[in-house]
Amino acid sequence: KMIFFPAIDLKDGQCVRLKLGDMEQSTVFNDDPAAQARDFVDAGCEWLHLVDLNGAFEGKPVNATPVEAILAAVSISVQLGGGIRDMATIGAWLERGIRRVILGTAAVKNPDLVREACREWPGHVAVGIDAKGGKVAIEGWAEVSELTAETLAAQFADAGVTVTTILTTHGHGDHWQALEAVASATGASVVHHAADAEMIPVEASRHVADGDVLTFGEASVRLIHNPGHTPGSTSALLGDRHLFTGDTLFPGGIGRTTSPEEFDSAYRAVTERLFILDDETWVYPGHGDDTTLGAERPKLDEWRERGW
Repeated sequence: KMIFFPAIDLKDGQCVRLKLGDMEQSTVFNDDPAAQARDFVDAGCEWLHLVDLNGAFEGKPVNATPVEAILAAVSISVQLGGGIRDMATIGAWLERGIRRVILGTAAVKNPDLVREACREWPGHVAVGIDAKGGKVAIEGWAEVSELTAETLAAQFADAGVTVTTILTTHGHGDHWQALEAVASATGASVVHHAADAEMIPVEASRHVADGDVLTFGEASVRLIHNPGHTPGSTSALLGDRHLFTGDTLFPGGIGRTTSPEEFDSAYRAVTERLFILDDETWVYPGHGDDTTLGAERPKLDEWRERGW
């Protein structure tokens, strides 16, 4: 089965989205992290992925209060990354109820910590790899290391750290820069839409199509094919009101197209397959700020008129 991990990024006690990892360019989409967590639970999620953004930059836990509020508000599994750099912090979070800790910067700067933690808490430690230009980004994306993503992945192949599935939403290079190397190093399955197969340098273990349902426990995600930005662009709807659009839909417009025919395809897919959903549906694009369908719906005629 595929497990879906909705993310809550925490900055100054609020749920935010950063623009290209810049802490000075953040958008607050909920000032009540516990309420946001409950929304994801109501949508059917069995896991939550939390990131302490302040902690990632400062090298120590900062958003402990909202994390603890989330733990008190939900009963599903929660994983946490950001500012976790030593055994004491790992142990403290696991004792408080975090199911799994994510080590990113620590995996680069202190690889022995990962191995020691995996031995001490098997099954409760994961390595987070953020790749920028094929190199591993650390310290909340403030620095780029000299390590390639595949090198870091292979480094922990025998440490209990396992990558099982890689889902690619569409075929543009910025969404699969390290795909081939990481898939090769880890043996993970690769999943994407068949229409983008020639654009993606790794053969899919499974092709997905419009209307496919990925089930994880009692919850599920419905896949929505949105051709235009690329032939195989695909969005994922979690529950009724959480829509992950990749590069299909952004605040202020649809994803980039290079011809009138591509625009027509993308516009038709967005209007006929996405905007049939409720106005309260949250939209999580692959880059930049979040939005809602209700905020974007009044702009549809403008997009049609301008052709982008």
